[in-house]
Amino acid sequence: MNDLLMILTACSVAIPASLLGVLLVSKSLVMVGDAISHAVLPGIVVAYLLSGTKDSVPMLFGAAITGFLTTFLIDFLRKKWRIQEDAAIGFTFTFLFALGVLMIAIFAGKNSDLDQECVLYGDLETSILDQVIVGSYLYGTRAILQLLPLTITLLIVIIVGFKGWKVWAFNPQFGSFIGIPIQAFQLVLMLLLSIHAVLSFESVGVILVVGLLVLPAATALQFSGTLARTFLYSACIGIVSCVFGVFLGKWINISISPLIVCVNGLLFLISIFVLPFKKSIRSS
Repeated sequence: MNDLLMILTACSVAIPASLLGVLLVSKSLVMVGDAISHAVLPGIVVAYLLSGTKDSVPMLFGAAITGFLTTFLIDFLRKKWRIQEDAAIGFTFTFLFALGVLMIAIFAGKNSDLDQECVLYGDLETSILDQVIVGSYLYGTRAILQLLPLTITLLIVIIVGFKGWKVWAFNPQFGSFIGIPIQAFQLVLMLLLSIHAVLSFESVGVILVVGLLVLPAATALQFSGTLARTFLYSACIGIVSCVFGVFLGKWINISISPLIVCVNGLLFLISIFVLPFKKSIRSS
């Protein structure tokens, strides 16, 4: 039962990450996703210090504010101060991430509820102990039940706005011309990234979330020819990597979270050797 709960918890993190990753990779926003995943840390810490709890609601507000602040700073540095985009991204996420780690060390370093290892690397093995039991029925872990609404919301956002996402990713100028709110799509993506980072940090850590955001989508691009298939393949790759990562981790007796990302990396390398010529996404 514990192995199943661990797989389900890992998949609850990997599935929304792999779907969000498709949008990031197709739009060449991988570094922005990296920045958001790291830069929400100060918001998480401030929310924890103010509320005194790891309850997801205040942390979501803190992360959402920090996520929007990150996007604003990157855009401000790029447009107002004429700083190169990669330099603006690098400065913003490294500064805010370091600030968050420093805040943990100073204000929450002696508190077992929020420490640097928990936030940076997560603890998938112990997160399954936080089970939700009503009566005599086990409904899953807290992480699963927190991430399930995000996954459902993300699927609805992708399905309902699928044509809009395609235009946003591949022809934003045309989208603006015909009246599609391109900027709104970008803000929705940043908000979902921030929420995912908060809900995932306890299970796999904010650092390893980046691997789940990038690698399944990058691997799926090797096999898919349409955006719809890329979403499907990316989610499947995320699930497969979680299953293999959990069983390998239990067998070798090492930390499971980084092993899941390593399995993703191995699948990506295999895809390069199997399909040497990358396929570009075309409209379905």
